[in-house]
Amino acid sequence: MTRLMLGRTLERICKGVMLLCLLHFLIMMILYFDVYSQRFDLFSRFNNGRNGSRNNGSGAAGSGHHFYYYNLSRPNATLASYLATGEQLVPSVQPETNQTPSPKPLPPCPENPPSLVGRLLIEFSSQMTMERVQKENPNVTEGGRYTPHDCRPRWKVAIIIPFRHRENHLKYWLHYLHPILRRQKIDYGIYIINQLGEDTFNRAKLLNVGYTEALKEAEYDCFIFSDVDLIPMDDRNLYHCYDQPRHFAIAMDKFGFRLPYAGYFGGVSGLSKKQFLKINGFPNEYWGWGGEDDDIYNRITLSGMKVSRPDIRIGRYRMIKHERDKHNEANPQRFNKIQNTKNTMKKDGISFLTYRLVQVKRHPLYTNISVEIGKPPPRPVKG
Repeated sequence: MTRLMLGRTLERICKGVMLLCLLHFLIMMILYFDVYSQRFDLFSRFNNGRNGSRNNGSGAAGSGHHFYYYNLSRPNATLASYLATGEQLVPSVQPETNQTPSPKPLPPCPENPPSLVGRLLIEFSSQMTMERVQKENPNVTEGGRYTPHDCRPRWKVAIIIPFRHRENHLKYWLHYLHPILRRQKIDYGIYIINQLGEDTFNRAKLLNVGYTEALKEAEYDCFIFSDVDLIPMDDRNLYHCYDQPRHFAIAMDKFGFRLPYAGYFGGVSGLSKKQFLKINGFPNEYWGWGGEDDDIYNRITLSGMKVSRPDIRIGRYRMIKHERDKHNEANPQRFNKIQNTKNTMKKDGISFLTYRLVQVKRHPLYTNISVEIGKPPPRPVKG
């Protein structure tokens, strides 16, 4: 009886041991296949990562591939050690996006740009060519346009030059003014208003034409009106608009670097669009030399504005010496017209401008606008 019980007990112990061995075997098989699957996945991901890097290198322009980066940054870690331990390397995926980051807004241009140099040496003895001027100003775009790339200008400026048969003067003007204007951080365009034909010259009417045509090109809010033979001698004489109409050329060499009289507004001046419209632009009926700048000064004062000017040490100009142009003789009626500005400014100005546009041609350094502006009325016969 005792032997029978002992035999049954041993049988049970053997069965238990066998069950434990079977369970141990099953657990080992599960662990074995799990590790094997991890290693297989590791190889496939590593190969995909290498292929993705190669494809990205060969198709740089927006290929859209994922980039895989494997973390092997542990001290003394190698790929072999990761394979030996069966550790899964997790890829870091760089997210795809079709949106380009928006550029940061530009800061406002400084009121006194640090690139200004001050007093300039101006001379007209060296030979000047358009090719040379163009090489000097590679950042000026077609039509004589320029805008700063590193700041946001306060004004958008149209520089308007009345013109006829002054090609040599224009070369010097462009040679000096383009670098000055770029240093001043101005968004600008240059417009040469060319009067066709050989009838009497009309400076103020050409300036009205320039104002009208420039606004067809861009939304200018500031207008600088300059003679082609006047060059500023100091780049701190900033070519933009001010709270009041601006007279820039206050100290010309031909006047001994002094203002010839208090009401002088000739040579180079500037008005904002609002100021220009307030005085109804410039007069159209000053044919020949003289008088129109005094009429403009009267319009400004009659409209309740004042003329602003730079310091006389900064507002210095050199004039290119020349003979008076043919068909631009002194206007004998100018004194009578100046006295009647109050009566004529409402009906003689930008609101009654007539002309015929012949051609607009954009050169590398300026825009040439050729127009026909008519003829002066016959002068009354003296008694």
